[in-house]
Amino acid sequence: MHVKSLLARPFAGFIYNKVKKEMASAVEDQNSIRQYLIKSAQHTMFGKDHGFDRIKNYEDFKKQIPVRDYEALRPYVEKVKEGKQNILWKGKPLYFAKTSGTTSGAKYIPISKESISNHINTARNALLCYIAQTGKADFTGGKMIFLSGSPELDRIGGVPSGRLSGIVNHHVPPYLRTNQLPKYETNCIEDWETKLDKIVAETSGKDMTLISGIPPWVQMYFDRLVEKHGKKVGEIFPNFSLLVYGGVNFEPYKQKLFESIGKEIDSIELFPASEGFFAFQDSQTEKGMLLNTNSGIFFEFIPSDQYGKPDATRLSLEEVKVDQNYALIISNNAGLWGYDIGDMVRFVSTDPYRIVVTGRTKHFISAFGEHVIGEEVDYAMQAAAADLGAKITEFTVAPMVVQGEGKSYHEWFVEFEKMPENMDQLALALDNYLRQKNTYYDDLIAGGILRTLQISPVQKDGFIQYMRSIGKLGGQNKLPRLSNDRKIADALKEFLI
Repeated sequence: MHVKSLLARPFAGFIYNKVKKEMASAVEDQNSIRQYLIKSAQHTMFGKDHGFDRIKNYEDFKKQIPVRDYEALRPYVEKVKEGKQNILWKGKPLYFAKTSGTTSGAKYIPISKESISNHINTARNALLCYIAQTGKADFTGGKMIFLSGSPELDRIGGVPSGRLSGIVNHHVPPYLRTNQLPKYETNCIEDWETKLDKIVAETSGKDMTLISGIPPWVQMYFDRLVEKHGKKVGEIFPNFSLLVYGGVNFEPYKQKLFESIGKEIDSIELFPASEGFFAFQDSQTEKGMLLNTNSGIFFEFIPSDQYGKPDATRLSLEEVKVDQNYALIISNNAGLWGYDIGDMVRFVSTDPYRIVVTGRTKHFISAFGEHVIGEEVDYAMQAAAADLGAKITEFTVAPMVVQGEGKSYHEWFVEFEKMPENMDQLALALDNYLRQKNTYYDDLIAGGILRTLQISPVQKDGFIQYMRSIGKLGGQNKLPRLSNDRKIADALKEFLI
């Protein structure tokens, strides 16, 4: 056994016991974090503008701090970018995590010296909980890869700025540096396909034990490996035993990923974002990810049927219920306040607090009042494909509003690894499963307002070509599962079979 594997076990046990204690104190920890945040930022510009000195409890917190998105926070961020201090949080940020907004252009999310540990330690804790629970630590002695963005950083207002994954790359602990692939120079390559070829070359012949990244880009890496070697990934890397993923719902990609690997291996789901590392899978047997309740983030939740309303209900952790969708709102120790991160979550447990991500608040279809969300189309596709023996590479859905004669419908753009024998049967199965999950959609179909959905098959690698055409191939970029307009749908017409 490798020395790192031996050393990892006692440390894993220590961290796992700490995590278990925090499960029991989640509500108390959240209350403490809220009070700490207000006290720490009381003398900042934001704190003075919002009367932090008058906040004594959660009700005061909600009155003084409205829910806002990046655009509403932008005036404060611009001052920080100008080099000014004590604006959103005390002092200046340690970094800006640069992320592309769908409507705001580039967004610059502050990361402070107090918040950086949230990003670094949570990923570590996920791996250590896995070791403590399973007893499997051999992977720590092999090579590990995270398919990430470039670690090269710019400076804005004297603050280093870059992709979150690139920032985190600078904080990989020394004891893991010798395990990490690819090398720094390869990670700095901006063109995804050039970078991917380099990664394949560097990792071939190495003892890869852990591979991590966003599922569609991990699949692209696997495809290149299989093409190069003519073998399954599990044969190329016989000691590959742990897949770590996040960023999108895993289920639509799971079957093909494991077929590419050629054997069943363990996996860990993470919920990281530029705004914070919110949750991680702490158990191989329980569903969902453990909410990160003691890591500098105060969480609030808006019920999905209230989202977007001026007087929307805001709930603290102790008020949430299982099996309800909530928009996730955060305040943190980097200066985000009442911040709408754009994700919907659902609690699968409140003892401890475990969640699943059900979709993006801006990624839905409600052109006809149906409000279909990502979790629902993912479920429908998984179930229908299994029924009809189809294998799916990627898909996205958009509304088609028919003017004049004929009925409107949902158009599903689907890239198949294996097509069904009967496409009409697949469309009907998709429709029926979606109707089971969404009563509004069911009413629209039953009432003759909408007709059965239409499937538009996309050519092989069509989605990759589309992402390349908009400059978002690889890295941390994700294809929206749902759109409430035709922008993506119209662009995909070029890539249909």
